[in-house]
Amino acid sequence: MPEIQLGTHTVRSHGARLARIHMHDWLILLLLVVIEVVLNVIEPFRRFVGQEMMTDLKHPLQDNTVPIWAVPIIAILIPVIVFLIYYFIRKDVYDLHHGILGLLFAVLITGVMTDAIKDAVGRPRPDFYWRCFPDGKGVFDRNTTGVLCTGDKNVIKEGYKSFPSGHTSWSFAGLGFLALYLSGKIRAFDQRGHVAKLCIVFLPLLIAALVGVSRVDDYWHHWQDVFAGGLLGLTIASFCYLQFFPAPYLIDGWGPHAYFQMLSESRNEVQALSPNANNINMQQLEMESAYIQPQHQMRFDTQDSSPMLNRLESGTRI
Repeated sequence: MPEIQLGTHTVRSHGARLARIHMHDWLILLLLVVIEVVLNVIEPFRRFVGQEMMTDLKHPLQDNTVPIWAVPIIAILIPVIVFLIYYFIRKDVYDLHHGILGLLFAVLITGVMTDAIKDAVGRPRPDFYWRCFPDGKGVFDRNTTGVLCTGDKNVIKEGYKSFPSGHTSWSFAGLGFLALYLSGKIRAFDQRGHVAKLCIVFLPLLIAALVGVSRVDDYWHHWQDVFAGGLLGLTIASFCYLQFFPAPYLIDGWGPHAYFQMLSESRNEVQALSPNANNINMQQLEMESAYIQPQHQMRFDTQDSSPMLNRLESGTRI
């Protein structure tokens, strides 16, 4: 169901204006990056680990199935590629800008919260024994039975960052945002019963879930770490998506809030023109928000397509 559009809003025509309006948002993103770096540098809480606790922490130390460099590709690059494809189809810079901005906020806020919790909790990983004693010879305090690690300091430091799973939280933040984005674009909740649309929406979530499963299989995380990471990432992704886009089950769920606000502002400007020009331009603005129904139900009905514009007709300004 493609959108009817009488004009386009490209990076060249509207990009600079959007960048100026959201300059503070991009600065906040830079601040989040700095905080994320700091949280990875500082030492985590060294939770007490006793000799009797080592029974559950002797899983083998092995490489990651999903390496850390692949996480930004999965959580950020894949969704951005989808945003760009949609931009080249529809030429809507509002959608592209808010999609990327919302995605970055979702991933970076998730990263900051994940690493802050990691540092505060200090839960040992399932492979902690081999991080602490790479030679397999355990050394413990005679009084407290606490571990006296002999391994590499950086490896041991990483061993106290089990809860929650960063791979999982990042994946669910980025791909969860993408799932919400796709559900709005394909109108997955249009009440027509097209299950194929749900399969498209669930695909990113399946990829994120497999990333989480790999963390348990690699013995880098307990299952609780993965569950908490997935829940954290998906929750933050939902909040960030709704900050920039309507809920995907709404009629206006296919476009960002800024697009409809732009239409309302343009319509208010048109209302100040002469009656003839007013009627012509009002029809154009209404058609921009209408969408094509199936051929047996084809109609251009702004009453069904944009409640925001309908409220403007009654004198309510958004």
